[in-house]
Amino acid sequence: LESLKTRVMRVCSPAAPAGVAGKAVTEQQVVEKVRQISEERQQSHEREKRLQEELSSRLSKEKEVSANVEVLQKSLCELQ
Repeated sequence: LESLKTRVMRVCSPAAPAGVAGKAVTEQQVVEKVRQISEERQQSHEREKRLQEELSSRLSKEKEVSANVEVLQKSLCELQ
């Protein structure tokens, strides 16, 4: 657990070298930071999913528009 705590705090506070006296990090702070990182990761995942759905929707609309353009071009050619 101590190794995990040290690594997490090194990532969270890169400016402070490990083992610096005077600013002891509590386990509660580590837990809160891990919880915060986990929540940020979840939010990023949800945003990525929404963006993928939006992209998929836009690609479907683009295909539909392209198909409609082809039909229109064929109709125009037939009229000439």
